[in-house]
Amino acid sequence: MHILIVHDQKLPVFTYGGTERVIWGLAKSLKKLGHQVSFLLPQGSSCDFAKVLIFNPELSINKQIPEDIDLVHLQKEPKEPLTKPYLVTIHGNINEQRPIDSNAVFVSKNHANRYNSDSFVHNGLDWEDYQKPDLTIPRKHFHFLGNAAWRVKNVKGAIAIINKVKGEKLAVLGGNRFNFKMGIRFTFSPKVSFYGMVGGAQKCELLNYSKGLIFPVRWHEPFGLAITESLFYGCPIFATPYGAIPELVSNEFGYLSNQEDELAQAIQDAENYSKIKCHEYAGDVFNSDEMAKNYMKKYEMVLNQQKLNETPPQLIKIEPKFLDWIQ
Repeated sequence: MHILIVHDQKLPVFTYGGTERVIWGLAKSLKKLGHQVSFLLPQGSSCDFAKVLIFNPELSINKQIPEDIDLVHLQKEPKEPLTKPYLVTIHGNINEQRPIDSNAVFVSKNHANRYNSDSFVHNGLDWEDYQKPDLTIPRKHFHFLGNAAWRVKNVKGAIAIINKVKGEKLAVLGGNRFNFKMGIRFTFSPKVSFYGMVGGAQKCELLNYSKGLIFPVRWHEPFGLAITESLFYGCPIFATPYGAIPELVSNEFGYLSNQEDELAQAIQDAENYSKIKCHEYAGDVFNSDEMAKNYMKKYEMVLNQQKLNETPPQLIKIEPKFLDWIQ
């Protein structure tokens, strides 16, 4: 099968790039399964294992799909009817009640269910692209991982938690000490270090020295790559129970609460979680090979003219901008 993966961001990615890492790993795993993969990407993209076609925003997407493509895998809903078989992965939350493309695939069961769908494939990552963790080294800090400029990610909550626990420190991966987008947020606490949008070896090292992920998000997380990346480095998860998080994090791998005091208490027991089990769980379940096998089932359904969704998915309930966070 020849699969065309379409995305509106450049590849490869060198800093955070969650969606970009997912589809990069998917393409490599599809190739391992014996399929041909091409990309349709913005100018400046490159790939050493698949052909890259450069997307021209002035042209119809149909005119840019080669004749020998069997299936198109989009990362956003198409703006025009496609002439080739296709599916679209919905990576984020669409907080409006409108019909979504019938060929939609969501990234977790909870994500799908909130849109009255059961069509989903869990995100996976190519762990060979990550430095191998050392699960024996002493841990120095906790960490927050995500775009701290997004208020729903609640870096303020993570900072408040760490400030309540004597002797603990927080590394913020994905934000800066001074942030004018968040109502002019200034963070002066010496217990908190900011590293910006880190990637590569620095990111892996910071995760490897972490005692756990503090992730008090205030929205329904569609999936949570920060969770699986952290687990891979042996880090238990201390988070709010929203969206897909309970689907990914059982009691064996972390503690969930929307109360600041409860999470502050829970992180003091971080050493009680097995770093080995956290690492093995992420590696075995949330890898790109498993993701590719599950997407192949969806591809075959589309090619066999089976419906991914009986009716177009649509958000069941519009959620408030910020879910409850009890301080």
